Amino acid sequence: MDIIINSLYTHKEVFIRELVSNASDACDKVRFLAIQNPDYLGEIKDLEVRIEYNADEKTFTIADTGIGMGKRDLIKNLGTIAKTGTTSFIEAISKGSSLNLIGQFGVGFYSAYLVSNKVVVTSKMNDDDQYVWISTAGASYTVSKDPRGNTIGRGSRITLHLIRCL
Repeated sequence: MDIIINSLYTHKEVFIRELVSNASDACDKVRFLAIQNPDYLGEIKDLEVRIEYNADEKTFTIADTGIGMGKRDLIKNLGTIAKTGTTSFIEAISKGSSLNLIGQFGVGFYSAYLVSNKVVVTSKMNDDDQYVWISTAGASYTVSKDPRGNTIGRGSRITLHLIRCL
């Protein structure tokens, strides 16, 4: 995690681009599935990405109405850093590849830790319960079924607890 946080990025604000890009990709996946099955959209017809800032709570949130993630996806995509594309990305960089390859290896999410000490991801897929993934910049995380139930319908909310206000 230290390599990602301190070595890959020269500008802290890159986290916005990375997280908005991920949210946009999630919406594109829903758009594709809806072409194959128009009922896939369900009650949430609009595909959108929203950015929210709460100065009082010192949080920055990027929310989307994209495909969302279930428990297995949260563990696979966010919780198992060594098994994401991080290792392949670091190998590519060590061979002289450009940092522009970040999006191809799935490590952009971790740019969130450039500005936050805690990340909370709430996510809901159409065919799964809503789950909450919580982690600090350390190596541990938790994933649990959201006790609030389905509050987002479909998609993801990534809330960054800021180290300092933007």
